[in-house]
Amino acid sequence: MEAAAAILGLLFVLFVLAGVFVTVKAVKAAKRGVDRTVAQARRTAEDTGLRARQLAQPGVVGELAQLRLSLRTSMRATQDVLHGGSADDASLSEAIGLFERLSAHGHELDDELKRLEREPDRATIAARLPELRERLERITHSAESLRWAARDRARKFAEDDLASLSDQIDVESGALRHWTRVDDAADPLREPMGPPAGEQSGARATGGAWDAAGGGQSGGPASEDPPAITARDPRTQPSYPWQKAPRRTEGTPT
Repeated sequence: MEAAAAILGLLFVLFVLAGVFVTVKAVKAAKRGVDRTVAQARRTAEDTGLRARQLAQPGVVGELAQLRLSLRTSMRATQDVLHGGSADDASLSEAIGLFERLSAHGHELDDELKRLEREPDRATIAARLPELRERLERITHSAESLRWAARDRARKFAEDDLASLSDQIDVESGALRHWTRVDDAADPLREPMGPPAGEQSGARATGGAWDAAGGGQSGGPASEDPPAITARDPRTQPSYPWQKAPRRTEGTPT
């Protein structure tokens, strides 16, 4: 009795621990989902504000917004391509490491552009714009190089896989049509092929001389009659699920 009580108590504790573990995992997963949703909503709001400033505020403020929007769009597109392809291609891990280093420079430039948006001196902003634009072009060019290289690699793998799959399908299609050769060789209803034309003319010439000599047969073996051709028994034919059942006339036993 005491052993049974101890076992029940142990099982109860295990069930409680399992429930706590599952609850903690569910809470963490929900928190990650909420964090992703909040981050995505924040990015969408910032992008919308940048587009509004780009259109509504011409001059240096609008150009700053345009630079930030171009930087964020390019970096986000490269990040999506690299992380999306890394699940199928482990070779992209090094490219992801390089992109993370590039992202540090991108975040630094974005923070600097954000600070300049609050700068009241427009002349200072205008003097800094050429250098900031040159940094932006270098960062986005590197990001685009990684992004297009990853896309070209994925497209090349897809083309190679499609070519290999087409070859395999061609081989399998030929194997599935093997009955054409088997039926040609084994079909008893097929007309037998006669001897070549040369042999037929030779046989007629020999037979004519032989008949003229005495009308007897040559010393070769006598020819045998060809075997009778019998139709295939329909009961031995294979049946397939797509074939309709034959109609039975009235009075025919089942």
